[in-house]
Amino acid sequence: MINTGAFDYINILDKAADASWMRNEVIANNIANADTPYYKRQDVSFEDELRKALGSNRYTTMDDKVAGARTDSLNARIYTDYAGFSYRLDGNNVDIENENVYLAENQLKYQGLLTSINTEFSNLQSVMK
Repeated sequence: MINTGAFDYINILDKAADASWMRNEVIANNIANADTPYYKRQDVSFEDELRKALGSNRYTTMDDKVAGARTDSLNARIYTDYAGFSYRLDGNNVDIENENVYLAENQLKYQGLLTSINTEFSNLQSVMK
């Protein structure tokens, strides 16, 4: 991470892209274990942490929220989704169709984050010219 105000958005986007990449790996693992007895699906918690880091003051601009965010404590976390149920007799709670939808959704999110990061660097490059 780069510690200057010019890179605030890039630092946040970088953390979000890392979380999305981690979620992609977790979803792929869920798909790979769709037939493993007693396997419980996993997911990544990041968006709630991002909301907390940005704060909930509606009178603060997004620039101020991003500048004040503590990115060193903003980390994605893998958790196991026990959900208290399993619709299968083998105890597995992975629904392959849902996982494929989550995978497609996450891939679009990741591509959007990379596009945003590239845009931020292009903006910085334009300013330096």
